[in-house]
Amino acid sequence: MSLDKRHSPFVYTDEQLIARFQAGDEQAYVELVNRYRDRLMNFVFQFLGDTEQSEDVVQDTMLKLYEKKHYYREIAKFSTWIYTIARNLANTELRKRKRRKVTVLSQMTRDEREYELPAVQPETGQEVESQYAAKRIQIAIHALPEHFKTVIILRDIQELSYEDISSIVGVPLGTVKSRINRARLQLQADLKDLR
Repeated sequence: MSLDKRHSPFVYTDEQLIARFQAGDEQAYVELVNRYRDRLMNFVFQFLGDTEQSEDVVQDTMLKLYEKKHYYREIAKFSTWIYTIARNLANTELRKRKRRKVTVLSQMTRDEREYELPAVQPETGQEVESQYAAKRIQIAIHALPEHFKTVIILRDIQELSYEDISSIVGVPLGTVKSRINRARLQLQADLKDLR
């Protein structure tokens, strides 16, 4: 049976798709990838800030989905499961990055420490201001402690429910709400000059 929505008024839920995939329906896997690739890319990019590394992490997430499909059990929402995989892989990449940064800096000579600033093309004032604000917000989010950064990205950027976030990060609902409120307060303080 084809998953082509044009021929069927029925749209499968994520949980139905993963069940079909576990039963051998490769097209269900393709549909899950199509549903989640862009969302996960946006999610992972908020952690890594690097498009190429984010693409690698999302590709690894989809590979894990393919290889570990039978690990999923319908006790949790599929979205919670896939976001948890992506978050864990992004955290692994961040740890690797920190180790690489220490190694690279320790191996540099004095002559190699000169930096070239990229040329900035003239743009309209509105575009520059908007880009500046977006960059400042991204920097402020990245500066948050990890437990605040994760919940604020999941809630305010990915727009997941508090319950889903609680499942993904493995802490009680009240703790999630508290962390989100504290993260928002911290961001407001850090970005008060943008208003």
